[in-house]
Amino acid sequence: MISQLTRRIPLTAQLSWILLLRQCAYGCAAISAFTLIAYKLHFQAAAIGFVYLLAVVIASLIYGIWQAILTSLFAVLCLNYFFIPPTLSLSISNERDWILLASFQVCALLASRIFSPEHRLAREANSQRIQMRTLYELSRGILLFDLHEAPGPQLVELTRRVLTADDVAIYDAEIDRLDHEGDWPPEEQRIARTTYLADKDVDDKESCVARRIIHAGAASVGAMVIHGDVDPLIASAAASLAAIAFERFRSYEKRKRAESTSQTEQLRVAVLDALAHAFKTPLTVIRTASCGLMELDTLDSTSAELAKLIDEESVNLNHLCTRLLQTAKLEASSVTLRTEPVIVSRLVKDVLSELSGTLKGRSVELSIEEQSTPLQGDRELLKIILAQYLDNAAKYSAPETPIAVTVRESNSELLLSVRNQGPLIRMQDRERVFERFYRGEDAKARAPGTGVGLAIVKKAAEAHHGHVWVISAEEEGTTFFLSMPKLQVEGDRQWNQG
Repeated sequence: MISQLTRRIPLTAQLSWILLLRQCAYGCAAISAFTLIAYKLHFQAAAIGFVYLLAVVIASLIYGIWQAILTSLFAVLCLNYFFIPPTLSLSISNERDWILLASFQVCALLASRIFSPEHRLAREANSQRIQMRTLYELSRGILLFDLHEAPGPQLVELTRRVLTADDVAIYDAEIDRLDHEGDWPPEEQRIARTTYLADKDVDDKESCVARRIIHAGAASVGAMVIHGDVDPLIASAAASLAAIAFERFRSYEKRKRAESTSQTEQLRVAVLDALAHAFKTPLTVIRTASCGLMELDTLDSTSAELAKLIDEESVNLNHLCTRLLQTAKLEASSVTLRTEPVIVSRLVKDVLSELSGTLKGRSVELSIEEQSTPLQGDRELLKIILAQYLDNAAKYSAPETPIAVTVRESNSELLLSVRNQGPLIRMQDRERVFERFYRGEDAKARAPGTGVGLAIVKKAAEAHHGHVWVISAEEEGTTFFLSMPKLQVEGDRQWNQG
């Protein structure tokens, strides 16, 4: 029965009662020792009364009101039993004995009243000191975490050790992971996941369980449950420090992935550059040989057709190598733009003239506003952008449909667009078509390609502080856009990537 009652009393209350009784025992032991000495030496009641009064005041000064009251009661009992006639009896036969008892109690109350603010301040200071030391140990331990390992197991071990808790469970919502330290059965461990789903902090004083949501900014990223005699403020601080540990681990993982991606990208660019240069020489030899064969009059019609095919494909391979080299240059750490005044209407006509063979007589509708001032940019890179847009329009649209080229300008930017009536580009592919080597499923089935051209377009636009995008709709067809600020920059200009 007693054990069941003890379980119902919170651990904090149990510890408070134990501390109170222990402090009272100290005062009563001191009074008992002095009483024994005074009784053996036959002290007078008046003299021993002042000593008892001093003991009561000291108990009030050191401990507090309840300890002083209990000590004064014990002192009155000792004084009455050993020193006030009839001795060795607890009977009170004189009014002065009642006055003495009342005086002791009043002294205890007055002394406690006087010293209680100091006691309270001392207790608060001691509590704050303990809290600061606990938080320091927690934060120091988190800073020493191994970032190569998941933070959950390290957090539960550190939190349980520093807070001297019975059990600690932490749920990481991002990776759906539950970690615990202590003797909790599995059904109790899952309380951390339940707390996260409830999204609410709870303090259960009866069972000494503190539940806390772990926040990263405004979002909830997990939950922490602590079983033990832990201050609610400390539990909240521990949850905040757990959020910091999660963020440090996530940031380290992102930085590590970014460094790995950067190294892979640098290696890939170097390989592309080396391969493109390596292919250039044999392609030049192949094309020279094919041209020589076609110049000979000794070839029959079949051999002439084969030689012509070799020449055309070698030209295509040469163009592909040129694109790879352009990609390597544009994705290097920096690119030097050779800016010059560019009249976009002339640029469009020059590109159309150069692509006459690729377009094969396709109808091109031009809508170009006259520029108030020339555009400052790298002419060759701008030609690459327009040529790629026109090449894509020719490959992926129906032969009988026209290609529309539009150029508009405002006070701050120039907008170029190329529209065709080809197959629609799915919504999920409209951003990815500008990624290197990416081709949608529909594009793969419709025309051959490498997925390099639009990646070069994006890099060339970024070199001019512009951006590219695509819109694809059933009624209007597919339109690729280029938007560029009208920068007035003279001479060469350095563009740093990122």
